[in-house]
Amino acid sequence: MLEEVQPERALKDGEILPHLLSDVIRRTESNTKMKLTRCGKIILSIITVVIAAVAIGLIIYFIAYGNTSFYYHISFKVNNIDYNSKFGKPYSQEFMDLNKKIVSLINETFHESKLRRLYVKSHVVQVSQAKGKVIVHAVLMFKSCFKYNAAKFWDRIETILYQKIIGKTGSLSIDPSSFKFSDIEMAAAENLLNTCCGQRTITHSGNKIAGGTAAEEGEWPWQASLQQDQVHRCGATLISNSWLVTAAHCFISVNDPKEWNVSFGLLLNHPKTQRGVKDIIIHENYHYPEHDNDIAVVHLSSPVLYASNIRRACLPEATYIFPPNSDAVVTGWGTLKSDGESPNILQKGLVKIIDNKTCNNKQVYSGDIKPGMLCAGLLDGKVDACQGDSGGPLVSVDSKGTWFLAGIVSWGDECALPNKPGVYTQVTYYRDWIMSKTGL
Repeated sequence: MLEEVQPERALKDGEILPHLLSDVIRRTESNTKMKLTRCGKIILSIITVVIAAVAIGLIIYFIAYGNTSFYYHISFKVNNIDYNSKFGKPYSQEFMDLNKKIVSLINETFHESKLRRLYVKSHVVQVSQAKGKVIVHAVLMFKSCFKYNAAKFWDRIETILYQKIIGKTGSLSIDPSSFKFSDIEMAAAENLLNTCCGQRTITHSGNKIAGGTAAEEGEWPWQASLQQDQVHRCGATLISNSWLVTAAHCFISVNDPKEWNVSFGLLLNHPKTQRGVKDIIIHENYHYPEHDNDIAVVHLSSPVLYASNIRRACLPEATYIFPPNSDAVVTGWGTLKSDGESPNILQKGLVKIIDNKTCNNKQVYSGDIKPGMLCAGLLDGKVDACQGDSGGPLVSVDSKGTWFLAGIVSWGDECALPNKPGVYTQVTYYRDWIMSKTGL
Protein backbone atom coordinates (compact mmCIF):
# COMPACT_ATOMS: atom_id res chain seq x y z
CA MET A 1 0.00 0.00 0.00
CA LEU A 2 2.78 2.47 0.86
CA GLU A 3 4.48 2.04 -2.52
CA GLU A 4 1.21 2.93 -4.23
CA VAL A 5 0.62 6.07 -2.11
CA GLN A 6 4.11 7.61 -2.34
CA PRO A 7 4.03 8.43 -6.08
CA GLU A 8 0.71 10.22 -5.56
CA ARG A 9 2.37 12.38 -2.89
CA ALA A 10 5.23 13.22 -5.38
CA LEU A 11 2.57 14.49 -7.79
CA LYS A 12 1.15 16.83 -5.16
CA ASP A 13 4.64 18.10 -4.35
CA GLY A 14 5.17 18.86 -8.03
CA GLU A 15 2.13 21.13 -7.97
CA ILE A 16 3.84 23.50 -5.46
CA LEU A 17 7.33 23.51 -7.02
CA PRO A 18 7.37 27.32 -7.67
CA HIS A 19 7.25 27.92 -3.91
CA LEU A 20 10.00 25.45 -3.12
CA LEU A 21 12.32 26.10 -6.07
CA SER A 22 15.39 26.58 -3.89
CA ASP A 23 14.90 23.15 -2.28
CA VAL A 24 14.64 21.22 -5.53
CA ILE A 25 17.12 23.12 -7.78
CA ARG A 26 19.69 20.39 -7.20
CA ARG A 27 17.42 17.66 -8.62
CA THR A 28 18.61 16.48 -12.00
CA GLU A 29 16.48 16.50 -15.12
CA SER A 30 16.64 12.74 -15.28
CA ASN A 31 15.26 12.37 -11.79
CA THR A 32 12.45 14.76 -12.60
CA LYS A 33 11.58 12.78 -15.75
CA MET A 34 11.67 9.58 -13.76
CA LYS A 35 9.17 10.92 -11.24
CA LEU A 36 6.93 12.31 -13.96
CA THR A 37 7.07 8.95 -15.75
CA ARG A 38 6.05 7.13 -12.57
CA CYS A 39 3.23 9.61 -12.03
CA GLY A 40 2.11 9.13 -15.62
CA LYS A 41 1.90 5.37 -15.10
CA ILE A 42 -0.26 5.86 -12.02
CA ILE A 43 -2.59 8.23 -13.91
CA LEU A 44 -2.84 5.72 -16.78
CA SER A 45 -3.57 2.93 -14.31
CA ILE A 46 -6.31 4.99 -12.65
CA ILE A 47 -7.90 5.77 -16.02
CA THR A 48 -7.76 2.08 -16.97
CA VAL A 49 -9.44 1.10 -13.70
CA VAL A 50 -12.15 3.74 -14.18
CA ILE A 51 -12.84 2.57 -17.75
CA ALA A 52 -13.00 -1.05 -16.59
CA ALA A 53 -15.37 -0.11 -13.76
CA VAL A 54 -17.65 1.75 -16.16
CA ALA A 55 -17.63 -1.23 -18.55
CA ILE A 56 -18.46 -3.66 -15.76
CA GLY A 57 -21.21 -1.32 -14.59
CA LEU A 58 -22.73 -1.24 -18.05
CA ILE A 59 -22.62 -5.05 -18.26
CA ILE A 60 -24.31 -5.35 -14.87
CA TYR A 61 -26.93 -2.80 -15.91
CA PHE A 62 -27.56 -4.70 -19.13
CA ILE A 63 -28.03 -7.97 -17.25
CA ALA A 64 -30.19 -6.46 -14.52
CA TYR A 65 -32.29 -4.00 -16.51
CA GLY A 66 -31.82 -4.76 -20.17
CA ASN A 67 -32.53 -8.49 -20.17
CA THR A 68 -36.12 -8.09 -21.31
CA SER A 69 -37.91 -10.77 -23.30
CA PHE A 70 -40.36 -10.15 -26.12
CA TYR A 71 -43.20 -12.57 -26.90
CA TYR A 72 -45.27 -12.81 -30.07
CA HIS A 73 -48.29 -14.86 -31.12
CA ILE A 74 -48.69 -16.10 -34.68
CA SER A 75 -51.40 -18.11 -36.39
CA PHE A 76 -51.95 -19.45 -39.90
CA LYS A 77 -53.87 -22.12 -41.78
CA VAL A 78 -52.19 -25.23 -43.18
CA ASN A 79 -54.06 -26.20 -46.33
CA ASN A 80 -52.69 -29.72 -46.69
CA ILE A 81 -53.50 -30.99 -43.15
CA ASP A 82 -57.06 -32.04 -42.29
CA TYR A 83 -58.17 -31.37 -38.73
CA ASN A 84 -59.26 -34.16 -36.40
CA SER A 85 -60.01 -34.30 -32.67
CA LYS A 86 -56.55 -35.66 -31.84
CA PHE A 87 -55.06 -32.23 -32.55
CA GLY A 88 -56.96 -30.99 -29.50
CA LYS A 89 -54.76 -33.10 -27.23
CA PRO A 90 -51.19 -31.72 -26.81
CA TYR A 91 -49.83 -35.14 -25.91
CA SER A 92 -51.19 -36.85 -29.06
CA GLN A 93 -48.77 -38.00 -31.73
CA GLU A 94 -50.54 -35.81 -34.29
CA PHE A 95 -50.06 -32.66 -32.18
CA MET A 96 -46.42 -33.43 -31.38
CA ASP A 97 -45.56 -34.20 -35.01
CA LEU A 98 -47.12 -30.93 -36.15
CA ASN A 99 -45.37 -28.99 -33.38
CA LYS A 100 -42.05 -30.49 -34.46
CA LYS A 101 -42.58 -29.36 -38.07
CA ILE A 102 -43.68 -25.84 -37.11
CA VAL A 103 -40.87 -25.30 -34.60
CA SER A 104 -38.33 -26.61 -37.13
CA LEU A 105 -39.66 -24.16 -39.73
CA ILE A 106 -39.52 -21.19 -37.32
CA ASN A 107 -36.05 -22.16 -36.07
CA GLU A 108 -34.79 -22.34 -39.64
CA THR A 109 -36.40 -18.98 -40.43
CA PHE A 110 -34.64 -17.04 -37.69
CA HIS A 111 -31.37 -18.97 -37.55
CA GLU A 112 -30.83 -17.85 -41.14
CA SER A 113 -31.73 -14.22 -40.37
CA LYS A 114 -29.99 -11.25 -38.77
CA LEU A 115 -32.11 -11.87 -35.66
CA ARG A 116 -30.63 -15.32 -35.04
CA ARG A 117 -28.90 -14.20 -31.82
CA LEU A 118 -32.10 -12.67 -30.46
CA TYR A 119 -34.46 -15.55 -31.20
CA VAL A 120 -34.91 -17.88 -28.20
CA LYS A 121 -37.64 -20.44 -28.86
CA SER A 122 -41.10 -21.15 -30.22
CA HIS A 123 -43.86 -23.63 -29.49
CA VAL A 124 -47.28 -24.57 -30.86
CA VAL A 125 -49.74 -23.78 -28.09
CA GLN A 126 -53.01 -24.66 -29.80
CA VAL A 127 -54.38 -26.28 -32.93
CA SER A 128 -57.85 -25.19 -34.02
CA GLN A 129 -59.75 -25.64 -37.28
CA ALA A 130 -61.32 -23.67 -40.13
CA LYS A 131 -63.32 -25.41 -42.82
CA GLY A 132 -61.81 -28.74 -41.85
CA LYS A 133 -58.21 -27.54 -42.11
CA VAL A 134 -55.67 -27.01 -39.32
CA ILE A 135 -55.10 -23.56 -37.82
CA VAL A 136 -51.76 -23.38 -35.99
CA HIS A 137 -51.28 -21.03 -33.02
CA ALA A 138 -47.70 -20.58 -31.84
CA VAL A 139 -45.82 -18.38 -29.38
CA LEU A 140 -42.31 -17.04 -30.12
CA MET A 141 -39.81 -15.69 -27.60
CA PHE A 142 -36.97 -13.24 -28.31
CA LYS A 143 -34.28 -11.70 -26.10
CA SER A 144 -34.04 -7.96 -25.47
CA CYS A 145 -32.92 -5.80 -28.35
CA PHE A 146 -31.43 -2.29 -28.05
CA LYS A 147 -30.75 -1.97 -31.77
CA TYR A 148 -34.43 -1.71 -32.62
CA ASN A 149 -37.25 0.05 -30.85
CA ALA A 150 -40.33 -2.06 -30.12
CA ALA A 151 -42.20 -1.05 -33.27
CA LYS A 152 -39.21 -1.67 -35.56
CA PHE A 153 -38.52 -5.00 -33.84
CA TRP A 154 -42.15 -6.04 -34.41
CA ASP A 155 -41.97 -5.07 -38.09
CA ARG A 156 -38.68 -6.89 -38.59
CA ILE A 157 -39.94 -10.16 -37.10
CA GLU A 158 -43.27 -10.01 -38.94
CA THR A 159 -41.50 -9.34 -42.26
CA ILE A 160 -39.06 -12.24 -41.80
CA LEU A 161 -41.90 -14.63 -40.95
CA TYR A 162 -44.11 -13.53 -43.83
CA GLN A 163 -41.28 -13.81 -46.34
CA LYS A 164 -40.71 -17.38 -45.17
CA ILE A 165 -44.39 -18.31 -45.34
CA ILE A 166 -44.75 -17.13 -48.95
CA GLY A 167 -41.54 -18.96 -49.82
CA LYS A 168 -40.33 -22.49 -49.09
CA THR A 169 -42.15 -24.18 -46.21
CA GLY A 170 -41.21 -27.79 -46.83
CA SER A 171 -44.10 -30.25 -46.51
CA LEU A 172 -46.41 -27.57 -45.08
CA SER A 173 -48.73 -25.76 -47.49
CA ILE A 174 -49.38 -22.53 -45.57
CA ASP A 175 -52.05 -20.05 -46.64
CA PRO A 176 -50.29 -16.61 -46.56
CA SER A 177 -53.62 -14.74 -46.41
CA SER A 178 -54.40 -16.42 -43.07
CA PHE A 179 -51.19 -15.23 -41.40
CA LYS A 180 -51.73 -13.16 -38.24
CA PHE A 181 -49.08 -11.64 -36.00
CA SER A 182 -49.33 -9.85 -32.63
CA ASP A 183 -47.33 -9.26 -29.50
CA ILE A 184 -48.33 -10.78 -26.16
CA GLU A 185 -47.57 -9.98 -22.52
CA MET A 186 -45.00 -12.12 -20.70
CA ALA A 187 -47.38 -13.69 -18.14
CA ALA A 188 -49.87 -14.70 -20.82
CA ALA A 189 -47.09 -15.96 -23.08
CA GLU A 190 -45.49 -18.06 -20.33
CA ASN A 191 -48.94 -19.47 -19.55
CA LEU A 192 -49.30 -20.57 -23.18
CA LEU A 193 -45.74 -21.88 -23.42
CA ASN A 194 -46.35 -24.09 -20.38
CA THR A 195 -49.90 -25.13 -21.22
CA CYS A 196 -48.95 -28.61 -22.45
CA CYS A 197 -49.89 -31.17 -19.81
CA GLY A 198 -47.50 -33.64 -18.24
CA GLN A 199 -44.33 -31.67 -18.98
CA ARG A 200 -41.74 -30.46 -16.46
CA THR A 201 -38.39 -28.68 -16.38
CA ILE A 202 -36.73 -31.10 -13.92
CA THR A 203 -36.21 -34.71 -14.97
CA HIS A 204 -35.00 -36.43 -11.82
CA SER A 205 -36.88 -39.46 -10.45
CA GLY A 206 -37.91 -39.96 -6.86
CA ASN A 207 -37.20 -42.36 -4.01
CA LYS A 208 -39.18 -42.11 -0.79
CA ILE A 209 -42.01 -40.24 0.88
CA ALA A 210 -42.23 -42.40 3.99
CA GLY A 211 -38.52 -42.12 4.70
CA GLY A 212 -38.08 -38.75 3.04
CA THR A 213 -36.49 -37.66 -0.21
CA ALA A 214 -37.03 -34.02 -1.10
CA ALA A 215 -38.24 -32.94 -4.52
CA GLU A 216 -36.75 -30.05 -6.50
CA GLU A 217 -38.34 -26.83 -7.71
CA GLY A 218 -40.43 -27.53 -10.82
CA GLU A 219 -40.00 -31.30 -10.59
CA TRP A 220 -43.69 -32.02 -9.92
CA PRO A 221 -45.40 -28.79 -11.04
CA TRP A 222 -48.98 -30.13 -10.83
CA GLN A 223 -48.80 -30.80 -7.08
CA ALA A 224 -51.06 -28.62 -4.94
CA SER A 225 -51.72 -28.34 -1.20
CA LEU A 226 -55.29 -28.18 0.10
CA GLN A 227 -55.25 -26.11 3.28
CA GLN A 228 -57.69 -25.29 6.05
CA ASP A 229 -56.82 -22.32 8.29
CA GLN A 230 -53.47 -22.14 6.44
CA VAL A 231 -52.64 -25.70 7.58
CA HIS A 232 -51.93 -28.42 5.01
CA ARG A 233 -54.61 -31.11 5.08
CA CYS A 234 -54.44 -32.93 1.74
CA GLY A 235 -52.70 -33.03 -1.60
CA ALA A 236 -54.34 -32.40 -4.97
CA THR A 237 -53.44 -32.41 -8.67
CA LEU A 238 -53.79 -29.50 -11.08
CA ILE A 239 -55.62 -30.69 -14.21
CA SER A 240 -56.38 -27.27 -15.75
CA ASN A 241 -56.01 -23.57 -14.96
CA SER A 242 -59.13 -23.78 -12.80
CA TRP A 243 -59.58 -27.37 -11.64
CA LEU A 244 -57.95 -29.79 -9.20
CA VAL A 245 -58.71 -33.43 -8.59
CA THR A 246 -58.33 -34.90 -5.08
CA ALA A 247 -59.81 -37.44 -2.65
CA ALA A 248 -63.38 -37.18 -1.37
CA HIS A 249 -62.37 -38.19 2.16
CA CYS A 250 -60.40 -34.93 2.50
CA PHE A 251 -63.74 -33.17 3.05
CA ILE A 252 -65.50 -35.50 5.49
CA SER A 253 -65.27 -32.90 8.27
CA VAL A 254 -65.51 -29.62 6.34
CA ASN A 255 -66.78 -29.25 2.77
CA ASP A 256 -67.51 -25.52 2.77
CA PRO A 257 -65.36 -23.98 -0.03
CA LYS A 258 -64.87 -20.82 2.06
CA GLU A 259 -62.95 -22.84 4.63
CA TRP A 260 -60.32 -23.96 2.13
CA ASN A 261 -57.49 -22.47 0.13
CA VAL A 262 -54.91 -23.93 -2.25
CA SER A 263 -51.17 -23.31 -2.53
CA PHE A 264 -48.66 -24.26 -5.23
CA GLY A 265 -44.90 -24.55 -4.96
CA LEU A 266 -42.16 -26.66 -3.44
CA LEU A 267 -42.39 -25.30 0.12
CA LEU A 268 -45.50 -25.11 2.28
CA ASN A 269 -44.30 -22.03 4.18
CA HIS A 270 -43.23 -20.17 1.02
CA PRO A 271 -45.86 -20.95 -1.65
CA LYS A 272 -45.38 -19.66 -5.19
CA THR A 273 -49.08 -19.07 -5.77
CA GLN A 274 -52.24 -19.26 -3.67
CA ARG A 275 -55.91 -19.43 -4.58
CA GLY A 276 -59.24 -19.62 -2.83
CA VAL A 277 -61.82 -22.32 -3.56
CA LYS A 278 -65.03 -21.59 -5.46
CA ASP A 279 -66.62 -25.03 -5.36
CA ILE A 280 -66.01 -28.57 -4.11
CA ILE A 281 -67.74 -31.43 -5.96
CA ILE A 282 -67.65 -34.79 -4.17
CA HIS A 283 -68.62 -38.02 -5.93
CA GLU A 284 -72.31 -38.63 -5.33
CA ASN A 285 -71.74 -42.26 -4.31
CA TYR A 286 -68.97 -41.65 -1.81
CA HIS A 287 -69.97 -42.73 1.71
CA TYR A 288 -67.40 -42.47 4.49
CA PRO A 289 -65.84 -44.66 5.93
CA GLU A 290 -66.06 -46.79 2.78
CA HIS A 291 -63.26 -46.35 0.25
CA ASP A 292 -65.29 -46.65 -2.95
CA ASN A 293 -65.69 -43.54 -5.11
CA ASP A 294 -63.04 -41.64 -3.14
CA ILE A 295 -62.74 -38.75 -5.59
CA ALA A 296 -63.60 -35.06 -5.69
CA VAL A 297 -62.84 -32.09 -7.93
CA VAL A 298 -62.09 -28.58 -6.69
CA HIS A 299 -62.89 -25.42 -8.66
CA LEU A 300 -60.44 -22.59 -7.95
CA SER A 301 -61.73 -19.10 -7.16
CA SER A 302 -59.65 -17.75 -10.06
CA PRO A 303 -57.45 -19.47 -12.66
CA VAL A 304 -53.71 -19.88 -12.15
CA LEU A 305 -51.28 -18.97 -14.89
CA TYR A 306 -49.02 -21.79 -15.96
CA ALA A 307 -45.29 -21.27 -15.46
CA SER A 308 -42.19 -23.46 -15.35
CA ASN A 309 -43.11 -24.55 -11.80
CA ILE A 310 -46.92 -24.61 -12.16
CA ARG A 311 -48.24 -26.97 -14.81
CA ARG A 312 -51.02 -29.49 -15.19
CA ALA A 313 -50.78 -33.26 -15.27
CA CYS A 314 -52.32 -35.10 -18.22
CA LEU A 315 -55.62 -36.86 -17.64
CA PRO A 316 -55.58 -40.32 -19.25
CA GLU A 317 -58.42 -41.52 -21.42
CA ALA A 318 -60.71 -44.14 -19.90
CA THR A 319 -59.05 -46.81 -22.05
CA TYR A 320 -55.48 -45.87 -21.04
CA ILE A 321 -53.58 -48.74 -19.41
CA PHE A 322 -50.90 -48.41 -16.73
CA PRO A 323 -49.15 -51.80 -16.97
CA PRO A 324 -48.45 -53.81 -13.79
CA ASN A 325 -44.87 -53.45 -12.54
CA SER A 326 -44.41 -50.16 -14.40
CA ASP A 327 -42.86 -47.21 -12.56
CA ALA A 328 -44.93 -44.47 -10.97
CA VAL A 329 -44.19 -41.57 -8.63
CA VAL A 330 -46.26 -40.41 -5.67
CA THR A 331 -45.71 -36.96 -4.19
CA GLY A 332 -46.92 -35.00 -1.18
CA TRP A 333 -46.24 -33.24 2.10
CA GLY A 334 -47.44 -36.16 4.23
CA THR A 335 -45.63 -37.54 7.25
CA LEU A 336 -42.29 -39.26 6.70
CA LYS A 337 -43.49 -42.28 8.66
CA SER A 338 -46.70 -43.42 10.30
CA ASP A 339 -47.68 -40.80 12.91
CA GLY A 340 -44.39 -39.00 12.19
CA GLU A 341 -43.52 -35.40 11.45
CA SER A 342 -44.66 -33.57 8.33
CA PRO A 343 -42.02 -31.93 6.07
CA ASN A 344 -42.05 -28.39 4.73
CA ILE A 345 -40.55 -29.45 1.40
CA LEU A 346 -42.43 -31.62 -1.09
CA GLN A 347 -41.47 -35.32 -0.96
CA LYS A 348 -41.39 -37.86 -3.80
CA GLY A 349 -41.55 -41.64 -3.91
CA LEU A 350 -40.77 -44.07 -6.74
CA VAL A 351 -43.14 -47.04 -6.65
CA LYS A 352 -44.46 -49.83 -8.88
CA ILE A 353 -47.98 -50.39 -10.21
CA ILE A 354 -49.37 -53.60 -8.70
CA ASP A 355 -52.18 -55.47 -10.44
CA ASN A 356 -55.44 -55.83 -8.51
CA LYS A 357 -55.27 -59.65 -8.49
CA THR A 358 -51.97 -59.57 -6.61
CA CYS A 359 -53.23 -56.81 -4.34
CA ASN A 360 -56.31 -58.86 -3.47
CA ASN A 361 -54.26 -61.84 -2.28
CA LYS A 362 -55.00 -62.96 1.25
CA GLN A 363 -51.60 -61.79 2.58
CA VAL A 364 -52.07 -58.37 1.00
CA TYR A 365 -55.58 -56.83 1.10
CA SER A 366 -57.63 -60.02 0.96
CA GLY A 367 -60.27 -58.98 -1.58
CA ASP A 368 -60.74 -55.35 -0.45
CA ILE A 369 -59.49 -53.87 -3.74
CA LYS A 370 -62.45 -52.90 -5.94
CA PRO A 371 -62.44 -52.13 -9.70
CA GLY A 372 -62.16 -48.36 -9.11
CA MET A 373 -59.00 -48.78 -7.04
CA LEU A 374 -55.33 -49.08 -7.98
CA CYS A 375 -52.45 -50.45 -5.92
CA ALA A 376 -48.94 -49.04 -6.11
CA GLY A 377 -45.89 -49.50 -3.94
CA LEU A 378 -43.43 -52.26 -3.10
CA LEU A 379 -44.53 -55.57 -1.59
CA ASP A 380 -41.51 -55.51 0.69
CA GLY A 381 -42.55 -52.08 1.98
CA LYS A 382 -40.08 -49.19 2.48
CA VAL A 383 -41.72 -46.73 0.05
CA ASP A 384 -45.29 -45.47 0.38
CA ALA A 385 -47.59 -42.50 0.74
CA CYS A 386 -48.50 -41.60 4.32
CA GLN A 387 -50.82 -39.39 6.41
CA GLY A 388 -51.24 -36.00 4.77
CA ASP A 389 -50.54 -37.31 1.26
CA SER A 390 -54.25 -38.08 0.76
CA GLY A 391 -55.69 -36.65 -2.43
CA GLY A 392 -52.27 -36.22 -4.00
CA PRO A 393 -51.07 -37.53 -7.35
CA LEU A 394 -49.69 -40.86 -8.46
CA VAL A 395 -48.22 -40.19 -11.90
CA SER A 396 -46.59 -42.33 -14.55
CA VAL A 397 -44.56 -41.27 -17.60
CA ASP A 398 -45.10 -42.65 -21.10
CA SER A 399 -42.45 -43.41 -23.71
CA LYS A 400 -42.57 -39.81 -25.00
CA GLY A 401 -41.81 -38.29 -21.61
CA THR A 402 -45.37 -37.15 -20.84
CA TRP A 403 -46.70 -37.63 -17.30
CA PHE A 404 -50.24 -38.97 -16.80
CA LEU A 405 -52.30 -39.04 -13.61
CA ALA A 406 -52.77 -42.70 -12.74
CA GLY A 407 -54.16 -42.49 -9.21
CA ILE A 408 -55.25 -40.36 -6.28
CA VAL A 409 -53.87 -41.19 -2.83
CA SER A 410 -56.79 -42.84 -1.01
CA TRP A 411 -56.01 -45.36 1.72
CA GLY A 412 -53.69 -48.07 3.01
CA ASP A 413 -52.68 -50.06 6.10
CA GLU A 414 -50.35 -47.64 7.93
CA CYS A 415 -47.32 -46.62 5.82
CA ALA A 416 -44.67 -48.62 3.94
CA LEU A 417 -45.43 -51.95 5.61
CA PRO A 418 -44.56 -55.23 3.82
CA ASN A 419 -47.48 -56.54 1.73
CA LYS A 420 -49.44 -53.33 2.39
CA PRO A 421 -48.91 -51.07 -0.63
CA GLY A 422 -50.73 -47.79 -1.08
CA VAL A 423 -54.25 -47.90 -2.51
CA TYR A 424 -55.27 -45.18 -4.95
CA THR A 425 -58.45 -44.07 -6.67
CA GLN A 426 -58.05 -45.23 -10.26
CA VAL A 427 -58.34 -42.17 -12.51
CA THR A 428 -59.18 -44.05 -15.73
CA TYR A 429 -62.18 -45.65 -13.96
CA TYR A 430 -63.54 -42.19 -13.07
CA ARG A 431 -62.48 -40.42 -16.27
CA ASP A 432 -66.04 -39.94 -17.51
CA TRP A 433 -67.11 -38.62 -14.09
CA ILE A 434 -64.30 -36.02 -14.16
CA MET A 435 -65.42 -34.97 -17.65
CA SER A 436 -69.03 -34.63 -16.52
CA LYS A 437 -68.09 -32.28 -13.67
CA THR A 438 -65.30 -30.21 -15.21
CA GLY A 439 -65.68 -30.52 -18.97
CA LEU A 440 -62.07 -31.75 -19.19
